[in-house]
Parts: sequence; C-alpha cells; structure tokens
Amino acid sequence: MKEKVLKTHKGVIHYWYAKNEDKNANTIFFLHGLTADHSMFEEQIACFKEEHNVLAWDAPAHGKSRPFETFNFEDSSEYIRDIINECSIDKAVFVGQSLGGYFSQSFIKRYPERVKGFVSIDSTPYGHTYYSKLDIWILKRIEWMAMCYPLRWMKRAMAKRVSVSKRAYDNMMQMLSIYEKRELCHLMGLGYAGFLQDNCDLEIPCPVQLIYGEKDKTGKVKDYNREWAKRTHYPLQIINDAAHNANVDNPQAVNDCIRSFLATLQ
Repeated sequence: MKEKVLKTHKGVIHYWYAKNEDKNANTIFFLHGLTADHSMFEEQIACFKEEHNVLAWDAPAHGKSRPFETFNFEDSSEYIRDIINECSIDKAVFVGQSLGGYFSQSFIKRYPERVKGFVSIDSTPYGHTYYSKLDIWILKRIEWMAMCYPLRWMKRAMAKRVSVSKRAYDNMMQMLSIYEKRELCHLMGLGYAGFLQDNCDLEIPCPVQLIYGEKDKTGKVKDYNREWAKRTHYPLQIINDAAHNANVDNPQAVNDCIRSFLATLQ
C-alpha cells in the first residue's frame, strides 16, 4: 500500500492505495469506524489487494488525518470523490464499518454513479423512520455525556464493547491511544451530530450487503440491521464470534462474505 495525502482547506487527509495490474479489477474502498483508523482493515487489505485495487483512509480528524479543523458529511463526500479521482477510479465498492457506513451512504447520496456496491459492517441505515426520538436525543448529547467519564476507563470500556477477541481489543486500544479526552469526546460528537444532520430517506441504487457481529452490543446496531434487511430485502450476514468490530474479531468470515458479494458484481 502506498501512502498518499489529500490536501484540503481544513487539513490533510492520509490515504493508502494499492493498484492492481489487472485493468478490469474492482476497486474496494475501506472506510473505518468512529475514533478508529485504517489499521482495523489490515486483514481485509492483505486478503484483497492481490486481486483488486484497494483504498483505505484515515477519515478527517482520525488517525494520521489530524489535526483537522472539523468535518461534516458533505465535505467528506467531496474528499472521497477527490481521492478516487486522484487514483483515476471511475467506480468503487465501498466497505464501511460503523461510521464508515455513514460515510459510504453519504457518498452514495451525492455520487451514486461512482459506487458499484456497498458493504455495511456493523453500521446502521440512513432513513428518518429507523430512529426514535430517544435515539436522536442520545446521539445529540454524546459529546457532553462522554465528558463525564475518566479517559482511561472510557477507552478501555469502548475497546471492550466493540470486541470479543484480544486482537480486536488491542487494535481498538491502539487506535484510541492517540486521543486526549477533549479531542476524543468532540470527535464522537462530530460523528453523530454530522450523521443526524446528513440523514435522509435514501434509495441505494447499487447492490448492498449487510453484516454485523452476533455479539455486537453497540447501541441498537443489531436491531437496526434486522429492520434494514426486512424493509429493503438486502442480504444480511451475521458473523459468529464477533462484536462491533466484526472484521477484526473474525476477519476470515467477513472476508468470505465480502468475496462472495464481489462475485455477484461480475
């Protein structure tokens, strides 16, 4: 993977690109979750880069893409467009974990012609009717609620909640290690507030695959995914021995699911 940078007026975004020699190869763009970074997709990148073009980024205000003034979903969609333009990519398959699923849907909302397929890993749908007034009330207050907890305890609790394996726990702790308390809490506020602002009833014109870990305890992710699949008839794969960061807990099962989905796009 070759590291590159996209310069914006709010900061620099780091991304990684592995170009395949096959001119007909699919491009897979991996988008990580809130407070995480591209390292959560190490197993997916290693699996797919031999047969596909592979992209991954550290989202604005995450990982190496810091400091970053602020971010919203409209600007982030433009950054994604600029990245795939820089790589001379026409269409990509978007694989978004948690917040990465929101970034993917935000991009689909604005540039549907640039998306060949969408894989959602432990994310939730765009659409006003999925979320109750209580859900929205909580999401709007995440930042100040998080400020009530000691930083060390909060990081450990976050890592424990999103993982069942030591590998996934250690990966999350490593990704969280760079943040001080105010930055971490503000980042969570930006992510959820940005989603609520950008949320809309969205028709996705490309093929979709839904995935979640059987032991996902983050919010109501499992409930949302079951309802998402019920309303849209998108295929839903439940990953055994995995929590919210299912692609880190059980990478082989997630990779197999992505591989099967890619085969349907040929």
